[in-house]
Amino acid sequence: MPRETLTREQIVRATVDLLDADGIEGLSMRQLGSRLGSAATAVYWHVKSKDDLVVLAGDAVWDEIGMPDPAAVGWRAAASAMAHDLYAMIVRHPWLVPVMSTHLIYGPGKARHDDHCLAVYEAAGFTGRDAEQAVNVVFTFVLGMALGTAAEAAWKTRLRRGGGNAEEQVQMAVAQAVEIATRYPRLRAHSEAHGDGAPVATPGQELEFGLQPILDGLQNRLAAQP
Repeated sequence: MPRETLTREQIVRATVDLLDADGIEGLSMRQLGSRLGSAATAVYWHVKSKDDLVVLAGDAVWDEIGMPDPAAVGWRAAASAMAHDLYAMIVRHPWLVPVMSTHLIYGPGKARHDDHCLAVYEAAGFTGRDAEQAVNVVFTFVLGMALGTAAEAAWKTRLRRGGGNAEEQVQMAVAQAVEIATRYPRLRAHSEAHGDGAPVATPGQELEFGLQPILDGLQNRLAAQP
């Protein structure tokens, strides 16, 4: 694709797709140009560097989070919906968390999300610094819940890129982890309970288990205020 027909939006979308498929280690201008059907040099007419691409891609994925109207659905429903969307977005893009530790990801997408989060908690009755803290406590919880799943996905991507039988390596690593866990009584008991066919909570159920008590706490804090 000639540089004249490329757009920054196309480049960012292709970058996100490439990062999803191959992780941050698999991103290169040559690979990106191949996806776009263009010479790698054509990309440089629209972005300055690989780091700029990563920042643009990291900001773009925040647009995937819905912006429910707290006036229409209530602040708790809006906060819960945004938390679930945030969790799903991080899991879809497991490269985002490590990228956020090495790049400043803050553009229109992230700002739009943050602004609406403040609107939700201000609709609940929080003001000033309290609204910011309410946003941060929910964000930190969701990030922590998503981190394990995203890390596992990134690990599997790295195994695939390394060649060999990735599935076999995953099975071996899981077997080793289970063997280590059986050396500890409580972990062994929980492992045996799951092995007996006990129902396992879905990621969404696990998220709700922690999210709703946090929202309860925030609501109780509001009720206790003069």
